[in-house]
Amino acid sequence: MDSSTATLISILQDRVESLRAAGNLSEALHAVTAAVEKCQQTLSTNLDSIDAFASALEIRGDIHRELGNYELARDDYRQAIDQLEDRPDRLAQIGRLHAGLGAAYDTLGKEEQASKHWKLAIDFFERHEPPLLLDVAAMANNLGFLAKAAGNLEAAEAYFLRALEILHSQLGQDHEQTATVSSNLGALYHAAGFYEQAREMHMIALETRRKLLGDEHPDTAQSHNNLALVLLQSGDRSWARRHFEKALTGFEVLGPEYASDLEAVASNYCSFLREEGEAQLAELIEGRVRDAIGQSAAC
Repeated sequence: MDSSTATLISILQDRVESLRAAGNLSEALHAVTAAVEKCQQTLSTNLDSIDAFASALEIRGDIHRELGNYELARDDYRQAIDQLEDRPDRLAQIGRLHAGLGAAYDTLGKEEQASKHWKLAIDFFERHEPPLLLDVAAMANNLGFLAKAAGNLEAAEAYFLRALEILHSQLGQDHEQTATVSSNLGALYHAAGFYEQAREMHMIALETRRKLLGDEHPDTAQSHNNLALVLLQSGDRSWARRHFEKALTGFEVLGPEYASDLEAVASNYCSFLREEGEAQLAELIEGRVRDAIGQSAAC
Protein backbone atom coordinates (compact mmCIF):
# COMPACT_ATOMS: atom_id res chain seq x y z
CA MET A 1 0.00 0.00 0.00
CA ASP A 2 1.53 3.35 -1.04
CA SER A 3 1.89 6.17 1.50
CA SER A 4 -0.76 8.44 -0.06
CA THR A 5 -3.39 5.68 0.09
CA ALA A 6 -2.42 4.87 3.67
CA THR A 7 -2.77 8.55 4.57
CA LEU A 8 -6.25 8.75 3.02
CA ILE A 9 -7.40 5.65 4.89
CA SER A 10 -6.01 7.07 8.13
CA ILE A 11 -7.86 10.35 7.56
CA LEU A 12 -11.11 8.49 6.92
CA GLN A 13 -10.69 6.36 10.04
CA ASP A 14 -9.96 9.43 12.17
CA ARG A 15 -13.15 10.98 10.82
CA VAL A 16 -15.10 7.84 11.69
CA GLU A 17 -13.92 7.91 15.30
CA SER A 18 -14.69 11.62 15.60
CA LEU A 19 -18.22 11.12 14.25
CA ARG A 20 -18.83 8.11 16.51
CA ALA A 21 -17.65 10.07 19.54
CA ALA A 22 -20.13 12.81 18.61
CA GLY A 23 -22.93 10.25 18.30
CA ASN A 24 -23.36 10.84 14.57
CA LEU A 25 -23.53 7.19 13.56
CA SER A 26 -25.19 7.77 10.19
CA GLU A 27 -22.35 9.96 8.95
CA ALA A 28 -19.81 7.65 10.57
CA LEU A 29 -21.25 4.80 8.51
CA HIS A 30 -20.75 6.78 5.30
CA ALA A 31 -17.16 7.59 6.26
CA VAL A 32 -16.24 4.03 7.20
CA THR A 33 -17.87 2.68 4.03
CA ALA A 34 -15.60 5.00 2.05
CA ALA A 35 -12.64 3.58 3.99
CA VAL A 36 -13.76 -0.01 3.33
CA GLU A 37 -14.12 0.69 -0.38
CA LYS A 38 -10.70 2.34 -0.60
CA CYS A 39 -9.07 -0.55 1.28
CA GLN A 40 -10.77 -3.05 -1.01
CA GLN A 41 -9.54 -1.23 -4.11
CA THR A 42 -5.93 -1.49 -2.93
CA LEU A 43 -6.20 -4.97 -1.38
CA SER A 44 -3.31 -7.31 -2.22
CA THR A 45 -1.31 -10.08 -0.60
CA ASN A 46 0.58 -7.40 1.34
CA LEU A 47 -0.23 -7.81 5.05
CA ASP A 48 -0.59 -4.08 5.62
CA SER A 49 -3.34 -3.86 3.01
CA ILE A 50 -5.10 -6.92 4.47
CA ASP A 51 -4.89 -5.49 8.00
CA ALA A 52 -6.30 -2.14 6.88
CA PHE A 53 -9.20 -3.84 5.09
CA ALA A 54 -10.01 -6.10 8.05
CA SER A 55 -9.86 -3.18 10.50
CA ALA A 56 -12.17 -1.06 8.36
CA LEU A 57 -14.62 -3.97 8.12
CA GLU A 58 -14.51 -4.43 11.90
CA ILE A 59 -15.27 -0.76 12.53
CA ARG A 60 -18.12 -0.82 10.02
CA GLY A 61 -19.48 -4.00 11.62
CA ASP A 62 -19.46 -2.29 15.02
CA ILE A 63 -21.31 0.73 13.64
CA HIS A 64 -23.87 -1.45 11.87
CA ARG A 65 -24.47 -3.22 15.19
CA GLU A 66 -24.90 0.09 17.02
CA LEU A 67 -27.43 1.12 14.37
CA GLY A 68 -29.32 -2.18 14.66
CA ASN A 69 -28.22 -3.48 11.25
CA TYR A 70 -27.33 -6.89 12.65
CA GLU A 71 -27.24 -8.87 9.41
CA LEU A 72 -24.95 -6.29 7.78
CA ALA A 73 -22.74 -6.34 10.89
CA ARG A 74 -22.61 -10.13 10.66
CA ASP A 75 -21.46 -9.97 7.04
CA ASP A 76 -18.68 -7.46 7.81
CA TYR A 77 -17.39 -9.48 10.76
CA ARG A 78 -17.37 -12.68 8.69
CA GLN A 79 -15.46 -11.05 5.86
CA ALA A 80 -12.89 -9.59 8.25
CA ILE A 81 -12.35 -13.00 9.88
CA ASP A 82 -11.84 -14.58 6.46
CA GLN A 83 -9.19 -11.96 5.64
CA LEU A 84 -7.16 -12.62 8.78
CA GLU A 85 -7.26 -16.45 8.59
CA ASP A 86 -6.26 -17.22 12.21
CA ARG A 87 -3.05 -15.20 11.95
CA PRO A 88 -1.09 -15.50 15.21
CA ASP A 89 -0.20 -11.79 15.14
CA ARG A 90 -3.89 -10.76 15.08
CA LEU A 91 -5.35 -12.98 17.82
CA ALA A 92 -6.90 -10.09 19.78
CA GLN A 93 -8.64 -8.69 16.70
CA ILE A 94 -9.92 -12.09 15.57
CA GLY A 95 -11.26 -12.65 19.08
CA ARG A 96 -13.06 -9.29 18.95
CA LEU A 97 -14.52 -10.15 15.56
CA HIS A 98 -15.90 -13.46 16.82
CA ALA A 99 -17.26 -11.66 19.89
CA GLY A 100 -19.04 -9.11 17.69
CA LEU A 101 -20.31 -11.83 15.37
CA GLY A 102 -21.67 -13.75 18.36
CA ALA A 103 -23.45 -10.62 19.59
CA ALA A 104 -25.02 -10.07 16.17
CA TYR A 105 -26.26 -13.68 16.05
CA ASP A 106 -27.57 -13.40 19.61
CA THR A 107 -29.64 -10.33 18.74
CA LEU A 108 -30.93 -12.13 15.65
CA GLY A 109 -32.16 -14.94 17.93
CA LYS A 110 -29.63 -17.48 16.63
CA GLU A 111 -28.32 -18.74 19.97
CA GLU A 112 -26.42 -21.75 18.60
CA GLN A 113 -24.34 -19.58 16.27
CA ALA A 114 -23.85 -16.99 19.01
CA SER A 115 -22.53 -19.67 21.36
CA LYS A 116 -20.18 -21.02 18.68
CA HIS A 117 -18.59 -17.65 18.03
CA TRP A 118 -18.33 -16.64 21.69
CA LYS A 119 -16.50 -19.92 22.36
CA LEU A 120 -14.18 -19.20 19.43
CA ALA A 121 -13.59 -15.71 20.84
CA ILE A 122 -12.53 -17.25 24.15
CA ASP A 123 -10.08 -19.50 22.30
CA PHE A 124 -8.42 -16.57 20.54
CA PHE A 125 -8.35 -14.41 23.69
CA GLU A 126 -6.73 -17.27 25.63
CA ARG A 127 -4.13 -17.86 22.90
CA HIS A 128 -3.07 -14.22 23.01
CA GLU A 129 0.15 -13.55 24.93
CA PRO A 130 -0.61 -12.56 27.61
CA PRO A 131 -4.16 -14.00 27.68
CA LEU A 132 -6.89 -11.35 27.46
CA LEU A 133 -8.62 -12.50 30.62
CA LEU A 134 -11.18 -9.70 30.94
CA ASP A 135 -12.37 -10.45 27.43
CA VAL A 136 -12.58 -14.14 28.34
CA ALA A 137 -14.71 -13.19 31.36
CA ALA A 138 -17.09 -11.15 29.18
CA MET A 139 -17.57 -14.08 26.79
CA ALA A 140 -18.05 -16.54 29.68
CA ASN A 141 -20.73 -14.26 31.13
CA ASN A 142 -22.51 -14.16 27.75
CA LEU A 143 -22.34 -17.95 27.46
CA GLY A 144 -23.74 -18.23 30.98
CA PHE A 145 -26.84 -16.32 29.91
CA LEU A 146 -27.29 -18.56 26.86
CA ALA A 147 -26.93 -21.73 28.93
CA LYS A 148 -29.37 -20.44 31.54
CA ALA A 149 -31.94 -19.56 28.85
CA ALA A 150 -31.56 -23.07 27.42
CA GLY A 151 -32.24 -24.59 30.85
CA ASN A 152 -28.69 -25.92 31.25
CA LEU A 153 -28.13 -24.55 34.75
CA GLU A 154 -25.00 -26.59 35.42
CA ALA A 155 -23.24 -25.19 32.34
CA ALA A 156 -24.51 -21.69 33.17
CA GLU A 157 -23.04 -21.94 36.66
CA ALA A 158 -19.67 -23.05 35.26
CA TYR A 159 -19.55 -20.08 32.87
CA PHE A 160 -20.62 -17.52 35.48
CA LEU A 161 -18.14 -18.91 38.02
CA ARG A 162 -15.35 -18.70 35.46
CA ALA A 163 -16.22 -15.07 34.74
CA LEU A 164 -16.43 -14.29 38.46
CA GLU A 165 -13.08 -15.93 39.20
CA ILE A 166 -11.35 -13.88 36.50
CA LEU A 167 -12.97 -10.60 37.50
CA HIS A 168 -12.27 -11.16 41.18
CA SER A 169 -8.59 -11.83 40.47
CA GLN A 170 -8.15 -9.06 37.88
CA LEU A 171 -10.39 -6.28 39.20
CA GLY A 172 -11.20 -7.23 42.77
CA GLN A 173 -14.54 -7.52 44.49
CA ASP A 174 -15.18 -3.78 44.60
CA HIS A 175 -15.78 -3.36 40.89
CA GLU A 176 -18.99 -2.92 38.89
CA GLN A 177 -18.22 -5.83 36.54
CA THR A 178 -17.60 -8.18 39.46
CA ALA A 179 -20.86 -7.06 41.07
CA THR A 180 -22.74 -7.66 37.81
CA VAL A 181 -21.54 -11.26 37.49
CA SER A 182 -22.24 -11.85 41.20
CA SER A 183 -25.79 -10.68 40.54
CA ASN A 184 -26.08 -12.92 37.48
CA LEU A 185 -24.91 -15.89 39.52
CA GLY A 186 -27.40 -15.00 42.25
CA ALA A 187 -30.24 -15.00 39.72
CA LEU A 188 -29.10 -18.40 38.46
CA TYR A 189 -29.02 -19.89 41.97
CA HIS A 190 -32.46 -18.41 42.64
CA ALA A 191 -33.84 -20.07 39.51
CA ALA A 192 -32.23 -23.37 40.52
CA GLY A 193 -33.71 -23.21 44.03
CA PHE A 194 -30.40 -22.71 45.86
CA TYR A 195 -31.68 -19.83 47.96
CA GLU A 196 -28.84 -19.52 50.47
CA GLN A 197 -26.28 -19.31 47.67
CA ALA A 198 -28.50 -16.85 45.80
CA ARG A 199 -28.80 -14.73 48.94
CA GLU A 200 -25.03 -14.51 49.35
CA MET A 201 -24.41 -13.58 45.71
CA HIS A 202 -27.07 -10.87 45.80
CA MET A 203 -25.73 -9.56 49.11
CA ILE A 204 -22.23 -9.30 47.62
CA ALA A 205 -23.58 -7.49 44.56
CA LEU A 206 -25.66 -5.11 46.69
CA GLU A 207 -22.81 -4.24 49.05
CA THR A 208 -20.49 -3.50 46.14
CA ARG A 209 -23.07 -1.42 44.27
CA ARG A 210 -23.97 0.63 47.34
CA LYS A 211 -20.29 1.34 47.90
CA LEU A 212 -19.50 2.25 44.29
CA LEU A 213 -22.76 3.64 42.94
CA GLY A 214 -24.70 4.83 45.96
CA ASP A 215 -28.31 4.18 46.92
CA GLU A 216 -29.90 6.24 44.12
CA HIS A 217 -28.75 4.08 41.23
CA PRO A 218 -30.81 1.59 39.18
CA ASP A 219 -28.36 -1.28 39.73
CA THR A 220 -28.49 -0.75 43.49
CA ALA A 221 -32.30 -0.63 43.44
CA GLN A 222 -32.42 -3.80 41.35
CA SER A 223 -30.12 -5.56 43.80
CA HIS A 224 -32.49 -4.65 46.64
CA ASN A 225 -35.38 -6.19 44.68
CA ASN A 226 -33.40 -9.32 43.79
CA LEU A 227 -32.40 -9.82 47.40
CA ALA A 228 -35.97 -9.28 48.63
CA LEU A 229 -37.27 -12.01 46.32
CA VAL A 230 -34.66 -14.48 47.54
CA LEU A 231 -35.29 -13.62 51.18
CA LEU A 232 -38.95 -14.48 50.70
CA GLN A 233 -37.92 -17.94 49.56
CA SER A 234 -35.63 -18.45 52.56
CA GLY A 235 -38.30 -17.27 55.02
CA ASP A 236 -36.75 -13.92 56.02
CA ARG A 237 -39.93 -11.98 55.38
CA SER A 238 -39.23 -8.97 57.58
CA TRP A 239 -35.85 -8.46 55.91
CA ALA A 240 -37.44 -8.97 52.49
CA ARG A 241 -39.88 -6.16 53.31
CA ARG A 242 -37.02 -3.81 54.10
CA HIS A 243 -35.34 -4.49 50.76
CA PHE A 244 -38.60 -4.17 48.80
CA GLU A 245 -39.06 -0.73 50.35
CA LYS A 246 -35.53 0.31 49.42
CA ALA A 247 -35.98 -0.97 45.85
CA LEU A 248 -39.27 0.90 45.52
CA THR A 249 -37.81 4.14 46.86
CA GLY A 250 -34.75 3.75 44.68
CA PHE A 251 -36.71 3.47 41.44
CA GLU A 252 -39.17 6.21 42.47
CA VAL A 253 -36.42 8.82 42.60
CA LEU A 254 -34.88 7.78 39.28
CA GLY A 255 -37.61 9.26 37.10
CA PRO A 256 -39.58 8.23 34.00
CA GLU A 257 -36.78 6.27 32.36
CA TYR A 258 -37.25 3.57 35.00
CA ALA A 259 -41.05 3.45 35.07
CA SER A 260 -41.16 -0.21 34.00
CA ASP A 261 -38.71 -1.17 36.75
CA LEU A 262 -40.78 0.75 39.27
CA GLU A 263 -43.92 -1.10 38.18
CA ALA A 264 -42.17 -4.48 38.46
CA VAL A 265 -40.87 -3.79 41.97
CA ALA A 266 -44.25 -2.43 43.07
CA SER A 267 -45.94 -5.57 41.77
CA ASN A 268 -43.55 -7.78 43.76
CA TYR A 269 -43.89 -5.69 46.89
CA CYS A 270 -47.68 -5.43 46.74
CA SER A 271 -48.03 -9.18 46.25
CA PHE A 272 -45.93 -9.62 49.38
CA LEU A 273 -48.05 -7.12 51.32
CA ARG A 274 -51.28 -8.90 50.38
CA GLU A 275 -49.80 -12.18 51.57
CA GLU A 276 -49.05 -10.41 54.84
CA GLY A 277 -52.68 -9.26 55.12
CA GLU A 278 -51.88 -5.63 54.32
CA ALA A 279 -54.10 -5.14 51.28
CA GLN A 280 -54.85 -1.51 52.17
CA LEU A 281 -51.16 -0.58 52.16
CA ALA A 282 -50.71 -2.45 48.88
CA GLU A 283 -53.49 -0.36 47.33
CA LEU A 284 -51.90 2.85 48.59
CA ILE A 285 -48.55 1.90 47.05
CA GLU A 286 -50.18 0.93 43.76
CA GLY A 287 -51.91 4.30 43.66
CA ARG A 288 -48.68 6.11 44.46
CA VAL A 289 -46.90 4.29 41.64
CA ARG A 290 -49.72 4.98 39.17
CA ASP A 291 -49.54 8.66 40.04
CA ALA A 292 -45.77 8.70 39.62
CA ILE A 293 -45.93 6.93 36.25
CA GLY A 294 -48.80 9.14 35.11
CA GLN A 295 -46.85 12.28 36.00
CA SER A 296 -43.82 10.91 34.18
CA ALA A 297 -45.89 10.20 31.07
CA ALA A 298 -47.33 13.71 31.18
CA CYS A 299 -43.82 15.12 31.27
